[in-house]
Parts: sequence; structure tokens; C-alpha cells
Amino acid sequence: MPSSMSGYIPSYLDKDELCVVCGDKATGYHYRCITCEGCKGFFRRTIQKNLHPSYSCKYEGKCVIDKVTRNQCQECRFKKCIAVGMATDLVLDDSKRLAKRKLIEENREKRRKDEIQKSLVQKPEPTQEEWELIQVVSEAHVATNAQGSHWKQKRKFLPEDIGQAPIVNAPEGGKVDLEAFSQFTKIITPAITRVVDFAKKLPMFCELPCEDQIILLKGCCMEIMSLRAAVRYDPESETLTLNGEMAVTRGQLKNGGLGVVSDAIFDLGVSLSSFSLDDTEVALLQAVLLMSSDRPGLTSVERIEKCQEGFLLAFEHYINYRKHNIAHFWPKLLMKVTDLRMIGACHASRFLHMKVECPTELFPPLFLEVFED
Repeated sequence: MPSSMSGYIPSYLDKDELCVVCGDKATGYHYRCITCEGCKGFFRRTIQKNLHPSYSCKYEGKCVIDKVTRNQCQECRFKKCIAVGMATDLVLDDSKRLAKRKLIEENREKRRKDEIQKSLVQKPEPTQEEWELIQVVSEAHVATNAQGSHWKQKRKFLPEDIGQAPIVNAPEGGKVDLEAFSQFTKIITPAITRVVDFAKKLPMFCELPCEDQIILLKGCCMEIMSLRAAVRYDPESETLTLNGEMAVTRGQLKNGGLGVVSDAIFDLGVSLSSFSLDDTEVALLQAVLLMSSDRPGLTSVERIEKCQEGFLLAFEHYINYRKHNIAHFWPKLLMKVTDLRMIGACHASRFLHMKVECPTELFPPLFLEVFED
């Protein structure tokens, strides 16, 4: 008997219950009788494959069937199965077995949908106060999000020949195309400025000490810019649109200076494309990233943490209101916050390498101010 079965005894069986056919240790009720796994399988195969007409006994049908002799005479074993009451009508043929399996799957799917529907009904939606907070954050994002919903019509693709000819060796096996890097630096200053403007439109941010504001902005800037690029991933052209105007391929972004960080941002874009986030959800994600109380050097930690908790609660309730048709949508979305934090950390490391590899005059002053410690 397989070891997986030897330790299992159904609650309705006595510990030492024996198979009524062969006397081996029983594992449960099978086809109306208490039997072992071996006799259950033998009986099922015999009926399903209609094998019993071919069985014959060498000893006039008088064999004693026990766990030692049960495999020596199929006819006597089958006769004993019938004699003790095993029911042939309970053995399903292939079509009935498939129908039963299909019914089980349909019932399982129905229960899953019922559970999702039940959980949606029970989940709270935003309060009036939370709606007001959501509106402030959403308006701040819309006002500082380049090109808004018209980015596809207004974007310009970076020429294919740019970012394809790396000429400066960079660490970690990557390359830097200085022409592509130069193109990216043209849009980095307005992109950073938009993130700063977003933060300044949030009263709770403006009420913080100036030193804390600077720390929060330096900490979240790359994360928010990456998010804004990721939600503008276009699967048709396989590009991200930076600052609402420059569409770039994975290779161009990688060779233009971001290296492995490019893969992380593109992978995030591919993943987020199935989430169908609206502007409000993107705005709330940005607010959560901005108000991260674990940035080193902060003085108003508890205040910032409380503020982030308020954003998270309003965000969760807004997700309930939106009723996304994706199971466990909220925890999956929160994992993207972790991904964005990782992108920010990777970029900080990459920036140190870039400063060594690229001429200082190519770095815009605001870029250096934000990403230098």
C-alpha cells in the first residue's frame, strides 16, 4: 500500500477496520463496502474495462482471497467483491466520470464567483471625507500629468537609430549611448518639475517641514516618474512614453543610461496594462509613494505615516468602489508599490555608476540636485 494512504483513516472508520474482500487495512467506503485501496482499484478497473468475462479460475472458483492471494485469481477476487456487496452501478464509465468532473469544476467556479461577489458587497466604499481627499489628489495628478489622456496622439517616437549604438562602457555589463542619454536629459527636468508640482498641490505635504519635503521628494521622484511611464506602456509598439511626449523602446531606455532599471520599468508597464488603472488610482499610488515615512532623515515620521495611512484607506475604499474584475486586486496593486520602491533603489545605485561613466555637463542641474545625496 502506498505510504500516502497508510497513515490516513477516515473519521467514520475504526482504527483497525479491515477490507471485507481481502482482509488488508481498509481505507474507506468504496462502492458501498469497506475496502482497501487495492480492492477498490481492482473492482473499478474490472467494471470500467469490462474485464470480468475474461477472468477464469484454475481451481473451480474455490480460491480463498486474502491480502497474500488476492492477485493470484482475478475471478475469485471479483466474485468475492460482488458477494460482499460492492455495487457495479456505482462505477462510472469515462463519459460519466468526465461529466462528474465537469460538474465539480462548475460548482467550484460558481463558489469562487459567489465568494468574490460576497466580498465585494461587504467591502466599504469611500466616505464623504475620503472622497474629498481623493478629489484633491486626483486633481493634483491631472494638473501635472503631461499630455493627460491624449499622450498617444501627441507622443513622438525616438528615432530607431538612437540608442542602438552604445559607445561608452558602463558597469554591470550594460552600455550607454550618449546620444540617447542626451535626448533623455532634455525631458528629465520637466518630468521632475511635474512631480514636485504634484506634491506641492497636496496641502498635507505643504504643511510638513521644508527639510522633510525635500527628503520625501528626493526619495519618491524616480518612483513616480517610473509609474507615470509604466502606465503609458503601449503593447502594440512595445514602447513607454516618457513625460507624455517621448516614446522609447526597452533597448533605447536601457542603452540610454538606465541599464537593468529599464527592464524593471518595462516589466511593470506590461504588468500594469492588465490592471486598467484610471487617473485617480495612478494619483493615489503616487500619493502613497510620496508619503513614505521610512525615508532616512525624516523628522515628522508619525505625521507622514498617519498621512500615508489616510491615503491607503481612501485608496482601498476607492478600489472597492471601482469593482475591478480581478481577484485579490488590492493586494496585487500594493505589490506594485513594492516594485516601484525597488526601481527607485536600483536607480539610486545606477545613478552612481552613470556619474562615473558620463560627462558631468550632460547632467541637468535639477537631475543632480534630486538624485545626489
